[in-house]
Amino acid sequence: MARPEKEAMVAELKEKLDQARAAIITDYRGLNVAALTELRRRMREQGLEYKVVKNTLTRFAARELGLDDLEPYLEGPTAIAFSYEDPVAPAKVIMGFAKEHKQLGIKAGLLRGKVIRPEGVKELADLPPREILLAQVLGGLQAPIAGLANVLNGVPRSLVYALEAIRKQKEAAS
Repeated sequence: MARPEKEAMVAELKEKLDQARAAIITDYRGLNVAALTELRRRMREQGLEYKVVKNTLTRFAARELGLDDLEPYLEGPTAIAFSYEDPVAPAKVIMGFAKEHKQLGIKAGLLRGKVIRPEGVKELADLPPREILLAQVLGGLQAPIAGLANVLNGVPRSLVYALEAIRKQKEAAS
């Protein structure tokens, strides 16, 4: 490969790594072409990109971005799943695929510019979907407000009950 082509590939990798909210680095050794095609299809369905990369060129791109912690993971066959929107989606797709195809190895992850170990990728995949997390947060925010509303409604309700009891007592007395 000529030097200008390599420089263009480094620039492209640098841009992808910089813009990605999450990237999962995998070892695809042992997967056949049909399995890799299936993995790419699943990635595309989720709006993700899966790219086989050259370790040397990826090292150059990582160094330029200050991601020196990524270098130890760039050994052997390497492919990277990029997500530009949902940081959890690539971890979920990779982990789901790895359950079916034990050959797929997870080397590391990159989450908003921070390198995470394979265990971190697994924890990321175990997170509930974004919608559920938002619902849990909203439920947590709503609970104190609902409690306050019940307390505030309780005072007038008690007053009404007390007035009704006084009215019935006066009616009974007359």
